[in-house]
Amino acid sequence: MKRIITLVVNGEQREVAVEPDLTLLEVLREDLGLTGTKKACNQGECGACTVLLDGKPVSSCLVLAVRAHGKAVVTVEGLAENGRLHPLQEAFVTYGAVQCGFCTPGVLLVAKALLDTNPHPTAQEIEQAIAGNICRCTGYVKIIEAITAVAQNQNI
Repeated sequence: MKRIITLVVNGEQREVAVEPDLTLLEVLREDLGLTGTKKACNQGECGACTVLLDGKPVSSCLVLAVRAHGKAVVTVEGLAENGRLHPLQEAFVTYGAVQCGFCTPGVLLVAKALLDTNPHPTAQEIEQAIAGNICRCTGYVKIIEAITAVAQNQNI
């Protein structure tokens, strides 16, 4: 039996009728059309489906949508404002941290959560923050450089 849930997704209140066993990932992608959140391992191991739930990074493949009722969700689509990329998005482009792009949405959201709580992290703290996000293309060096640049308020 479907249940109506209310989410604040990227700043916009949304009501969705969901089956009790649907994940937040499925609702975001299939019901709300927010395909920036990627479906990969579906076991919470790779980080591709990471979103911010009330400001904290979560694997949306592991969160039942009904558990997100009344909460704020930020997806990669919610990072840009007024058609302008978020500084992290700009830095990822500038530093070549985007290769195939599959891991990028999750990494960006983990990086945003990190910078929101620790505006000037060390390289080690950045590495720890993104440890749950698997990237097969970049080797992480460019990702860490991009996040560091934003943390140091460098011109991107």
